[in-house]
Amino acid sequence: MLNVIAVSCENYRQIYLMYYWIKKCYLLIFIFIVGCKAPADVQLVPVETFFKDSQQTSYRISPNGKLLAFLQSYQGKLNVFVRAVEDTTSVRLTDFKDISVRKVSWVGDNKLFCEKEKDSVNSFSAFLINKDGTNYTSIKSKPSTKINILNNRVHNNTDVLIISNERNESLFDVYQLNIETGEKQLFVKNPGNILWWFADDEGNVNLGIGGDGVNETVYYRKNRQDQFKAILSNNFKNTLKPLGFKKDKRYIYALSNLNRDKLALVEFDCLEGKETKLIYQNDEADILEVLNLGADAQPVSVTYEIDKSKTHFLNDHYKDVYDDISSKLPNREIKVIDKDTLGHNIVIRSYTDKNPGAYFVYNVESKSLKKLSEINPEIDPDNMCEMQAISYKTKDGLTIHGYLTLPLGKGKENLPCVVLPHQGPSTRNTWGYSPEVQFLANRGYAVLQMNFRGSTGYGKAFQIAGFKKWGSKMQEDISDGVTWLINEGIADPERIGVFGYGFGGYSALNQAIRHPQLYKCAASYSGYINLFTYIKGFPAYYKPYKLMLNEIVGNPEKDIDYLKSASPVFQIEKIKIPILIAQGGKDSKVNVIETNQFVKELRKRSIPVNYILNENETQLFKNADHKLKLYTKLEDFLDKYLKNQ
Repeated sequence: MLNVIAVSCENYRQIYLMYYWIKKCYLLIFIFIVGCKAPADVQLVPVETFFKDSQQTSYRISPNGKLLAFLQSYQGKLNVFVRAVEDTTSVRLTDFKDISVRKVSWVGDNKLFCEKEKDSVNSFSAFLINKDGTNYTSIKSKPSTKINILNNRVHNNTDVLIISNERNESLFDVYQLNIETGEKQLFVKNPGNILWWFADDEGNVNLGIGGDGVNETVYYRKNRQDQFKAILSNNFKNTLKPLGFKKDKRYIYALSNLNRDKLALVEFDCLEGKETKLIYQNDEADILEVLNLGADAQPVSVTYEIDKSKTHFLNDHYKDVYDDISSKLPNREIKVIDKDTLGHNIVIRSYTDKNPGAYFVYNVESKSLKKLSEINPEIDPDNMCEMQAISYKTKDGLTIHGYLTLPLGKGKENLPCVVLPHQGPSTRNTWGYSPEVQFLANRGYAVLQMNFRGSTGYGKAFQIAGFKKWGSKMQEDISDGVTWLINEGIADPERIGVFGYGFGGYSALNQAIRHPQLYKCAASYSGYINLFTYIKGFPAYYKPYKLMLNEIVGNPEKDIDYLKSASPVFQIEKIKIPILIAQGGKDSKVNVIETNQFVKELRKRSIPVNYILNENETQLFKNADHKLKLYTKLEDFLDKYLKNQ
């Protein structure tokens, strides 16, 4: 009997242990399944969340550091608002319902100079307004005149310097603008070849850069009574970019790649016409930004970018300031937006690749940091995707840097992919938050961006390598990136599309023409379709750059065969894949009649085409409904050809 009981107890113990381990295994399996499934349950963010306009943007701080001006949407357009640094209550100064304000600048502590967007006939306008919204004064100018502020320092308590092409639509003169009356008076007449003017903080305009579009000449005079004299001439492929005068007005700080490949920060002697001191250079990248704080123009830091933005400090005090800001905003990029005259209050923007970030104001003396506004508070960084720096080799041995963003919960292999060439082309992709990139990644696509030859930031030789290569080598750099994606096993070769804006849209169409085997579809947003039209579409004040455009893009009289081969409108028969085209009817770089015919010819050839035409838009759609429609259509288009296979 005891033996029977003992056996029964042993059987019970074995049964219990079996039950225990089975239960534990099921629990582990459940945890494993949940753990594997969680990343795949990515929240689909609405299209409008990605592309809504910032609530508040374009912050500018008054010279005394007490007030902030900014742009904010009102009745669907960006209007001017003002608030105190120490108070969150804001006052709206304007109520435009037809056209947005695009730029605002303080002229003294009590008044603002503002520029509006182009109107329906491509004309610009500007106005002055008091900080409390009173004394609105429109600056009178002829139709199609462009007005920009040259220096916002107020002189004689009434005047600031502006530039305008009112006298000659191809040239900019310098005017004194009375900020009380809005009257302007010619201050420095353009002799006929000055492209850029530079003023010091006392209101002296003693430096100018002129040229014929190919050869640039630096002109200098010691004082207003003297004549401008040529002190340096060089080809436009070389750069001397003045940043500010030293206390001794004979010398300037400048970015220069004279006698070197990369843009470096230098001190330049305007009297002798030569570089006197190399302040900082990086052997791998151009200096992109130079920051100065305080009442003089002395630089305190420089910024360059190969993969991610890097800052080199020239001033220990500012390094301490930067480090303190970084400690308050850890693991974020920090960009200075504006500062007051003495550099005591600094407006900054912080961001990451997953977070569009926020604006802050930092007080150097108290080391206090105040948030001004979120750029897009509806974006949850946990639902966004990491942007990784990558590089690859082209077929001819050039190294191309770029960025790869992989969707959450989809692994790293055999993914549907969207290639995203940048606009420009003489710009570049940078590391950071991009609504287009995150929108596409959120939809499950791997997103590849690349800085093809011709992009800025990587030196003179790299940029020149793109001249007259718009339809050839630059396009090969893009397709080589796609080949790299496939060879790495990241992209499913049967599910790759290409999308871009401006030059990126032009590239999307060229990829469809040159490499149809790589792509299932292509989408062009305001992409150039005819390079002859593109060159012709530049406004009159770009006339001095005509010869430069001939070297960069192509000469419409001598390079006819090349420009035709590089223009999608002449290569329609080579397009075999579905196309999406979004176009503004008032885009000066693209003739909408040509686009209409382009679409018509594609449809004749039974090519599936989605065509979005907004008659009153220019190159970049400003209307919120138009933007929403574009990206909604783009989502459907990509899903149809890259997912529903």
